Amino acid sequence: MHKLYALAVIAVLLPTGAFAADLSAPEAPIAMAAPVNETGGIFDEARFGILTGVDNSDVNEEDGAFVTGMLFFDPWGHMEAAGWDRLLRPRIHVGGSIATEGEANQVYAGFSWTANVTDRFFLELGFGGTLHDGDLDIGEGGDGPKLGCRALFHEYVAAGFNVTDRWSVIAHLEHSSHANLCDGPNNGLSRGGVMVGYTF
Repeated sequence: MHKLYALAVIAVLLPTGAFAADLSAPEAPIAMAAPVNETGGIFDEARFGILTGVDNSDVNEEDGAFVTGMLFFDPWGHMEAAGWDRLLRPRIHVGGSIATEGEANQVYAGFSWTANVTDRFFLELGFGGTLHDGDLDIGEGGDGPKLGCRALFHEYVAAGFNVTDRWSVIAHLEHSSHANLCDGPNNGLSRGGVMVGYTF
């Protein structure tokens, strides 16, 4: 009888001791989630500038200048990525050019990859598509390039210098053509100039 009583007391005290030990042990801190980096806006950079035609051959020459603007946004964190991971996370750009002397106007969009060579100097490559209102064929009567179809590929290369944390100056060279994927001539649009960028 005494053995049964002793076993019952031990059975009651053991869980109670474990419970007390649990109460006295300090709780492990709960890991906090990393703060989300928010820029507070949709676009993270705006650029504006003046371009001119850079192909002065008889069939490709363009008169005047082209007032150009671009907006960039970074939905996949390209600017925070490092190494080869940046190739998988391009920024998205949208932009347009307005001709000052009756040449082709454009609106375009695509992907951009930026490589920081130093803290101040960067290189950039962009690829996408454009729509324009220029001449399509020789019979249209204008003296600008004959572009074959309304939708073209649009690519650009750029080299920039960060003057401050927010302002940059960029040398910009772009080309638009259909790569012989539609009927008609393919003179293309080749333009270059200087742009100023502002990072939000």
